[in-house]
Amino acid sequence: MAHNGFDTDNGRVELGLRTPSKRILDGMQSCEISSDSTDDPLSSDLRTHRQPRIVVIGAGLAGLAATKILLKNGFTDVTVLEASDHIGGRVHSVQLATLELGATWIHGANGNPVYHLAEDNGLLEHTTDGERSVGRISLYTKNGVAHYQTNVGRRIPKDLVEEFSDLYNEVYELTQEFFQNGKPVCAESQNSVGVFTRDVVRKKIMLDPDDSESTKKLKLSMLQQYLKFGEWTEIPGAHYVIPEGFMKVVELLAQDIPTRTVSLSKPVRCIHWNYSAQHKGLIAKSSDTHQDNNHNANNHSCQPCQDPLIRGHPIYVECEDEEWITADHVIVTASLGVLKQNHEAMFSPSLPEDKVLAVEKLGISTTDKIFLEFEEPFWSPECNSIQFVWEDEAQLEQLAYPEELWYKKICSFDVLYPPERYGYMLSGWICGQEALYMERCDDETVAETCTELLRRFTGNPNIPKPWRVLRSSWGSNPFIRGSYSFTRVGSSGGDCERLAMPLPYANSTKAPVLFAGEATHRKYYSTTHGALLSGQREATRLIEMYQDLYRAETTKPNM
Repeated sequence: MAHNGFDTDNGRVELGLRTPSKRILDGMQSCEISSDSTDDPLSSDLRTHRQPRIVVIGAGLAGLAATKILLKNGFTDVTVLEASDHIGGRVHSVQLATLELGATWIHGANGNPVYHLAEDNGLLEHTTDGERSVGRISLYTKNGVAHYQTNVGRRIPKDLVEEFSDLYNEVYELTQEFFQNGKPVCAESQNSVGVFTRDVVRKKIMLDPDDSESTKKLKLSMLQQYLKFGEWTEIPGAHYVIPEGFMKVVELLAQDIPTRTVSLSKPVRCIHWNYSAQHKGLIAKSSDTHQDNNHNANNHSCQPCQDPLIRGHPIYVECEDEEWITADHVIVTASLGVLKQNHEAMFSPSLPEDKVLAVEKLGISTTDKIFLEFEEPFWSPECNSIQFVWEDEAQLEQLAYPEELWYKKICSFDVLYPPERYGYMLSGWICGQEALYMERCDDETVAETCTELLRRFTGNPNIPKPWRVLRSSWGSNPFIRGSYSFTRVGSSGGDCERLAMPLPYANSTKAPVLFAGEATHRKYYSTTHGALLSGQREATRLIEMYQDLYRAETTKPNM
């Protein structure tokens, strides 16, 4: 989704980036229209009229889904502008597609187009129901034992862990009334679930007459560890993984899109969407200095010296490379993080005040992954994860840390299995502001910090440094600026709807500027299927608009 991109611009995760993307683009079919659309009434009408020019900004799931449907329904003048050097947006599979730096799970099956796309193409090998003991998801790990270790290097007894897990699960059941079909019913319920769970579990622990004070302290510390994890995991519902890599879904979406339709490394500077006379001088000036851009390799046929209104195109898209592309419609799939940072410069004139307010009110969170690869395993064969429990955090109200303590937000490292696929590798997660702190560090610092963390909690001072570190950096990626949206306190699903409204409001039936992306889906924000559905929604909006337009023409009475 974008102004889109996929980690990274700093070269941290070069392995597997460019080659898969090139393979995907080279494998795209070169047909302009899907064969099953040529007999459709809309396709016939489009062939007898001037083709509307549609620019899709971003080649993530939303942008690709919109493009695929438009092409299938007979729209041939479609251009996709992708800011990064590859397609996929926040889907990013590396190391022969076995590691996910971005989207990892398919959330739920019923009515989920991502699930059905993967299932229909045989991509799903196994599922998980989320291991209710913390809503945890075993992504790549084998069945085994989670080792709960404290910061003084001792392991918490298994029976104590199970006792606490049972208590947590009891409260977990109570949270289900806040949820419907795997997503929060409203912003208020989502924002209260964490506090509700923490307070009820904490009260039950403190009032247990059978536990000693030291046992209560350990349980409270485990609660804090669970809550760290809960910041980035979704509580209910079945989840599915794609062993061959989530990028396979991107490939399926892209396979019918002609290569020439997608322009990579093509960031957009500004969308001029409410054309006025004052822009004519700017266009003329651009034409004097950039005559070579009048017709580019992707057949944009951009001619800045001509008035877009004369040519019938009410919008022009100004790219960072100084190319100007005229359009009838622009579908913007920029992430919420990009909109937060760039909306003032990205739209001329500025976005309406209520849309800006929606951008500001909705939240964007950063969740990063850290993969550590070792030459040999230092963990025991039955161990499937190392959980970090800080005994000195038992009574903390807020789990926020200063920059130098960013590592305290890592709640665990999971053992990836089998080693034949992954090598001897651990996978950790970090979210929030602490993830942004981590992104500022170099690989050497991250490797040293994580090694010291593992030594401290296992009590083993001889653990070697990993020989390789792979990590994401979604927050600092200039084409993403965060991992997923959420409705924070003071916002609601209504803000998602306002973000999705086409511009201009007064004449939205013509829909020159449309918005897609996971943050624009009221029910499934923050998910891959929310992104895909939003792209389909905006493509369908244009399809129905032109169906109505051509239907009105054919039924107009002769004068």
